[in-house]
Amino acid sequence: MSVEPYREITFDKDGDGPPGQASELVALARRGVRDLVVFAHGWNSSPSGATRLCSDFFAPFPGLLAPGVEAGYAGLVWPSMMFTDEPVPDYRALVTVLPEKERVIGSLTDLLDAAPATEAAFDEFGALLRELTDVRGESVAAGEPVPEFLVADPLAVCALFTAAAEGVDGVPAQAFGGGLGRYWKGAREALRQATYYLMKKRAGQVGEHGLGPLLGQVARAAPGLRVHLVGHSMGARLVAYALRGLPAGARPVASVTLLQGAFSHYAFAARLPHDPGRSGALRDLQNRVRGPVVACHSRHDTALGVMYPLASRLANDSDSLTRAAAELLGTDDPRWGAIGHDGVQAVPGAARLSLAEALRAGVPASGCVSVDTAEVVRSHSDIRRSELAEVVVAAARTGR
Repeated sequence: MSVEPYREITFDKDGDGPPGQASELVALARRGVRDLVVFAHGWNSSPSGATRLCSDFFAPFPGLLAPGVEAGYAGLVWPSMMFTDEPVPDYRALVTVLPEKERVIGSLTDLLDAAPATEAAFDEFGALLRELTDVRGESVAAGEPVPEFLVADPLAVCALFTAAAEGVDGVPAQAFGGGLGRYWKGAREALRQATYYLMKKRAGQVGEHGLGPLLGQVARAAPGLRVHLVGHSMGARLVAYALRGLPAGARPVASVTLLQGAFSHYAFAARLPHDPGRSGALRDLQNRVRGPVVACHSRHDTALGVMYPLASRLANDSDSLTRAAAELLGTDDPRWGAIGHDGVQAVPGAARLSLAEALRAGVPASGCVSVDTAEVVRSHSDIRRSELAEVVVAAARTGR
């Protein structure tokens, strides 16, 4: 690990962790640590990979802190998986986080490798996706929220995702062969979106029922400890949902920094622009933070700029797949935007800064703040940047 003192926080898929984790963090406070930076990784293939990412991200911090600042560090490791810029999750990573689904994952991988150009093969693929995500006919009939791409015609879904992928990378359709075979490119993206659906639910669960209550325990025993939450991708969702899980009256969180957050840009909104009777899932929870909630975003993040809105649209909209396909390469629909692509939206008074402005003058002392980091963040996973560490330090008010 690149920094000390460092502790590791772990949770299972339900947000349960080993006993004694709160006591370890309290012990840091009693040793003189006043500022604790907690980093939650996004989709990652292994605990060791998560630890390496924490070490890389934390490395610049000692050189950025003001004299006299006593800081500690914690890496939050949770059962997630790699969200790379590749169009299909790694088989071994999938089995690691979903061991109970190994047979299903093996069958999905075999189909993707063989890529048979038949409607029956796509039907089989769709059934396997539903089995992977535990989407059953009875849950659909009961009105449970289920992404449309998991229950719609599999061939139409794969064709839609193929069109989206080709629009992103600019590769001509003929490069993938003729007939139905070309739609297996979209099938790979459908698998990635299915795992996204699973990890989205898991991140919220771990944040609200794991990290939030843990921070509440720490706050009771060490009320002077200032906690600075940092999360990447799904880890950003995790730390944001931890605010929902804080016990009433507990305010241990001094700042939150979201790096390429994989959740709605309307999450903190009191009213949705397209539906004023509804609010974001994290409405006004920025008020549970003593300092700012900073969302770092980049237009270069095509995973959040194209595929995230498409999957979100199919998960929430009543429009047909045909209409979604027709709109896909047309005007962007802001309803489905990600906070890591264009920052916080529909929160009155939320500041918007360039990276240069944030590094030169700092960020506001409270409220929601969007920082455009496109000049250094060129893809979804491109967060090993000293400039991003500087943003965290600026939000924490601990810099030189």
